Amino acid sequence: MIVALPFPATFADLMKVEGKAELIGGRIVEYMASGFIPCRLAGRIYRSLSDFTIRTGIGEAFGDNLGYAVDPPLTSGRQSFSPDSSFHAGPFPPNDMAFIEVAPTFAIEVRSENDYGRIAETAIAVKRPDYFEAGTLAVGMSTPSPRPSPCTHRQPKPSSAPANSPTLNRRCRVGRSM
Repeated sequence: MIVALPFPATFADLMKVEGKAELIGGRIVEYMASGFIPCRLAGRIYRSLSDFTIRTGIGEAFGDNLGYAVDPPLTSGRQSFSPDSSFHAGPFPPNDMAFIEVAPTFAIEVRSENDYGRIAETAIAVKRPDYFEAGTLAVGMSTPSPRPSPCTHRQPKPSSAPANSPTLNRRCRVGRSM
């Protein structure tokens, strides 16, 4: 997100921004960075999804920052997703350097250190139905914690879904021993 500040912004302006941000071309650009455990968890989820695709020959697994474009825009105005890990059964774009032009089949969002509190909870509550409106079959919310927490929300599997598409119906447990 670009913060509206007088152009060009300075390092003094940057120091006033809460969270991770960079000064790029005279503008402050904020990012949500992941810490050690959330990043490691997202990578391990990707690896597990990738193992599934290799074992079954179905779809592809992706790590953080793959763009999924949604057109027309969703009710909320959202036009894209970039989950921390995802599985996509297809179709794939003709230009394999481009965004995938549909929602992921299965998306995982991993909470980072700053993904807690009223504002974060509201953002999560808004994003989850966006995934379903776009056609995602299951959304996993992983909360790195020593205690198990519910992590998967799903819509009913449509008859068009592959018979052996991935299903996650357990509680997540993440700790330093992973």
